[in-house]
Amino acid sequence: MIARLPLAFALAALLAGCAIPPAPPPQDSAQAPARGLKVASWNLEFLAEKDGAGCKPRTGADYAAMRAIADGLDADVIAFQEAESIAAAARVFDPERYTIVMEKRPGVVSGTCGGNNASQMFIRQAVGFAIRKDLKFDRHADVTDLQLGNPNLRSAVDITVRPANGQPLRLLSIHLKSGCFAGSQGPACESFLPQVPVLERWIDTAAAGPTRFIVLGDWNRRLAGPNDPVWAELDDGDPANADLMLADQGIRPKCDPRYQDFIDHIVLDRRATLDFNAFAETPYATATRYSDHCPIAVQLAR
Repeated sequence: MIARLPLAFALAALLAGCAIPPAPPPQDSAQAPARGLKVASWNLEFLAEKDGAGCKPRTGADYAAMRAIADGLDADVIAFQEAESIAAAARVFDPERYTIVMEKRPGVVSGTCGGNNASQMFIRQAVGFAIRKDLKFDRHADVTDLQLGNPNLRSAVDITVRPANGQPLRLLSIHLKSGCFAGSQGPACESFLPQVPVLERWIDTAAAGPTRFIVLGDWNRRLAGPNDPVWAELDDGDPANADLMLADQGIRPKCDPRYQDFIDHIVLDRRATLDFNAFAETPYATATRYSDHCPIAVQLAR
C-alpha cells in the first residue's frame, strides 16, 4: 500500500486538473454593457394605407418587403416622411415593436399624380416617428411654423426619448420644401428659404436647453455641398451647442446612381456629436426600389 501512494496522489491530481470549472455567476443586467442608441430616417415615398393607392402604388408584397427592411434596421427610433396615416406607417413599422406618432396637420389633398401615374390620386404626405415600444418618450408640440401658413407644407414632429441606460435625446423629424436643392433661385426656393430661419430658431432654442438633440429627415438640400449658405446659417455655433455635425459629411450616397449627394440628413448638436459612433445608409438589396429614398442611420454610444 505504501508503494502505491504516489501513484494514487498523481491520479487524483490529474483528475482535478481535468475537472470542468464552475460556471461563472450570471451577469447582473445592470452591469451589462448598454447597446447604445440607433436613430434612423427614411422617406417612404407616398406610403398609402391601401394597396394600389397614391403616387407610388404598391402591392402587399411591397409592403412586406418594406417591413422586412424596417425590421432589419433594428433602430430604436425611425423618423419617417411621406406617410398617409398611422395605419399606413404601421404597414412598414410593426406596431408590436414600435409606437407610431405623426404630425397633426391634415393637409389639403387634391389632384392627380401626373406622369406615369396620371390616373392616381394624391394622398397626404406626413412626417412622424416610429419609436421602439420599450423606449420612453415625451411628445412636444409640432413645429407648425415650418408650414409658413401653407397647409401643404409639412410641420415637424418634436419628441424627447429617454433611454433607460443613457441620457435623454431630443429629436426633430422634418421634411422641408422640395426643389431648392442648392443655391437660392427658383420657385421652390421662395418657400424653402423662409423655412430655414424657422428651423434655425428651433435649433438655437434647443441648443440653449439642457438636452442634446438631433434634427433628421428629408431636408431636400445638399447641405454637404461646398460653402452651402443654408448649412453655414444653421451651423454657426451660436449658442455653443449649435456647433453642428452633418453625419454624412464626406460620404457619397449609394441609393441611386443618379444622385451624388445626400438630401436626407441626420444633424447632431455638439453634445450628441460626443456620442456619435457611425453613420450608415441601407441601399436596396434588389432591383426593386421600394422608395426613391433609402434609409440612413446613426449609431450613438448612449
